[in-house]
Amino acid sequence: MFQARDYANCQGIDEKDKWLQCAPVCSFTPSGYGPYDMAGNTWEWTSDWCDERYYRISPSKDPFGPVGGEYKVLRGGSWNYLPINLRVAKREYHDPLGSSSGGLRCVSSPKG
Repeated sequence: MFQARDYANCQGIDEKDKWLQCAPVCSFTPSGYGPYDMAGNTWEWTSDWCDERYYRISPSKDPFGPVGGEYKVLRGGSWNYLPINLRVAKREYHDPLGSSSGGLRCVSSPKG
């Protein structure tokens, strides 16, 4: 039987999760592509400002997002959300001051 607690830090896992807040990085098995913690644990802040109309008029490939706004876009769900919301396509918005369920992912590209 599938057990969400084996794959992500989230709510609704029969109170058997040992993390009742953000879990340390790499506490769960990596995805098939190699990255750890892509869903659950913390929402990931993005550089995009929220504009619900933007995606209707933006380029379909790699849009930069609006130049300003009141709220920043977050992706991926967090430890205080149910498993159905733990997916990289899940989006929310929040004021950019922070919260206990938000985080960020540092990335780099190989030189060359």
